[in-house]
Amino acid sequence: MSYDRDAVPAPVPGLRLLPWAGEGGKPCFLSTDVAGGVLSRLADEIEAEQLCDGADVLRGAEAVLDDGKAGEHALRRALRATTQSFGDVLRVADSRGARLPVAADGGQEADDRELRAEPHMTERT
Repeated sequence: MSYDRDAVPAPVPGLRLLPWAGEGGKPCFLSTDVAGGVLSRLADEIEAEQLCDGADVLRGAEAVLDDGKAGEHALRRALRATTQSFGDVLRVADSRGARLPVAADGGQEADDRELRAEPHMTERT
């Protein structure tokens, strides 16, 4: 089962989205004040493995795409591995993003950067 960002509730302070799913694919959260606790360290290790796996899957997918003789089965396997890995990476990004400290300006600085970057993005499209 892949990660569904729409099924994950909005970040709640003090809850960490874990890098695995619970029963029925539901997101799992850790509530703790101890950043170095056993479950936190396990989650950190699994996230690191998922990111390394993602890099390996990306290289494999690129190799399949570069192979003009790759058949439908190889392409489907590469795409399936890529989508699973991408879901894992999104979950890690969402988990880590939710744990970032909030800026003293309430995030206004980030909003200003996004507004300045927007015209450049429009030019590309």
